[in-house]
Amino acid sequence: MTSLPRPAIELSADEARRIALRAQGFLGGAPDRRSGVRGVLRHLGAVQLDTISVLARSHELIPYARLGAVGRDTVEAAYWTETHAFEYWSHAACILPVEEWPHFAFRRRAYRSRPHWHHDLPDGAYDQVIKQLRTEGPLTATELGGAKNKGEWWDWSESKIAVERALMYGEVVCTERRSWKRVYDLAERAIPDALLHDDLSDAECLRRLVRLAGEALGVGTRADIADYHRLRGEQFDAVVADSGLVPVTVQGWEKPAWADPKALETTPRGRHRTTLLSPFDSLIWERARTERIFGFTHRLEAYVPKPKRIHGYFAMPLLAGGRLLGRVDPAREGTTLVAKQVALDTPKAVAPMAQALLEAASWVGCDSVRVERVNRPELTADLVRALN
Repeated sequence: MTSLPRPAIELSADEARRIALRAQGFLGGAPDRRSGVRGVLRHLGAVQLDTISVLARSHELIPYARLGAVGRDTVEAAYWTETHAFEYWSHAACILPVEEWPHFAFRRRAYRSRPHWHHDLPDGAYDQVIKQLRTEGPLTATELGGAKNKGEWWDWSESKIAVERALMYGEVVCTERRSWKRVYDLAERAIPDALLHDDLSDAECLRRLVRLAGEALGVGTRADIADYHRLRGEQFDAVVADSGLVPVTVQGWEKPAWADPKALETTPRGRHRTTLLSPFDSLIWERARTERIFGFTHRLEAYVPKPKRIHGYFAMPLLAGGRLLGRVDPAREGTTLVAKQVALDTPKAVAPMAQALLEAASWVGCDSVRVERVNRPELTADLVRALN
C-alpha cells in the first residue's frame, strides 16, 4: 500500500454513514435532483446493469430509489437518448455518463494490448462487423448475423465475438438495450467529437476515476474506492495522493479512509429517503462496506440453490431513516405485489416497510400487496394492517 499522510480529520461512524448517504443521494435530496435520472447517473458515475427483473431491472431501480416513482419509460429515455450515456465495463457492466468516455481509455488500451479473448476469429470477421455497422447504422448482434451458434448459450457466433471485441477496444459502443439486447454503433457516431479520444494517460484516467469514486461514495477505504470502477489496489495507490481526496480516520473502521473534501464542508442534513434497494445499488453493492457502515449483512441469493436461501431470490434491503431495517423478497402476480419473504429487524421497521412496499407496488402498476411470510410472525398482522 501507499505510504499514508497522517489524517487531520476524524469522523465518527455515524458521521461517515450520513456522508455516504448524502453522497449516494439518500439524504437531503438526490444530488442534482432537478436534473432527474440524468443527474443521478452523472453523480453516481456508474449504474450497474443486470439481467434479473423482479419489480424492474436494477438500472431502473437505482433512480427510483433516489427520486421516487419516476416513469420507467422516462428512465430508459434518460439513459439512452441524445447521447447521454454508454455501456461499458466499470464496476461490472454499467451505464456510464458519456462524459466519462475519456476516463476509460486506460481500460480500452489494456484490452487492445493483451490477448483477452479465448475465441479465434477468421480473417475479415472483425472488419466485416465494422463495415456493416458503418453501412447499416446501429444493430444488435442478431441483426449483425446472429448472436449464437447452434450450440450452448455461451457459444457465441463470429459476429457476436467480433462486435464484443470491438466494444472492448472502443471502436464500437453499446448505445442502448433493446429487449435486453445490446445495440451497437460506431464510436465515431455515438460519442461526441469533443470526448472521442484516448488522449489521457493511464495515470490521469486512474486519478480522475479515483476522485469521482470518492465523490460518489463520500468517504471510503482503499478497497471501497478502488472497487467502485474495479481498479486494482496498486492503481489506487499510484494516484490517490494527487486525486484531491482527503485522508481521514473513521471510528470503528480498521483501515485508513479518504473523503471527498466537499463532503466534509457541511454537516449532512435533510430528509431521509424510505425505499427498497436493488442488491446492485452502489450504496450497498460492496458487502464489506455495507457491513461496516450499516451493520447489515446482505448477499444476493439469486444464484444460491433454493433450499439454501435465507432471505429469498432477490431480497431487497429496506432503507429508512438512514438505516437498513430489514429486507423483502418481492414478486408480481398480475396486479398484486407479493412480499414472499419479509425480514423485519424490529417492530419499528413495520411502518417503513409498508410505506416502501406500497410505493413500489404503485410504481410497477400493482394495486395491492400480499404478504406471505414474515421472519417475526408476531409482526405479520401489524404489517398487513399498515398495508391496508
